[in-house]
Amino acid sequence: MKGEPQMGDLLTSNPVIELEGDEFWPLSWKPFFDVVLTKTNIEHLYQLVVPGRFSATLPSCSIPTVLTFRGKNWEMIYHGSSSHKRLDNWKAFAIDNNLKVGDACVFEQLECSSTRLVFRVQILRGDIPSEFLDKLDGDNVDAPIVLE
Repeated sequence: MKGEPQMGDLLTSNPVIELEGDEFWPLSWKPFFDVVLTKTNIEHLYQLVVPGRFSATLPSCSIPTVLTFRGKNWEMIYHGSSSHKRLDNWKAFAIDNNLKVGDACVFEQLECSSTRLVFRVQILRGDIPSEFLDKLDGDNVDAPIVLE
């Protein structure tokens, strides 16, 4: 019908987004947590605090930890004995993967023991497409960004 989009139009008018290898995958039934990155996570201090709801499931000691992304591994230390359970030495991961404020990381727990933690990481880029920039309604929890 005239004026209505046809299937061929939809296929040719929408850009195809190419995903690289193991960049995105469905989560398994394994535990995970996510963090939307702030300046504290990726500038000067490079601190990554594990959310309380998840850290309760982790050991209460300091143990070697591995983050894996795109077939590469980064070694660091998980500190579970402090009041703010955190990953230290994660600066190399943040820099190597060009993390920025507003990006999100999903940490899927692959291994958890008293001697080692392993997380597979997905990185979700926080880049807002330019066509939406003029539609921003807010930038915090009380005034969320609404995309229509």
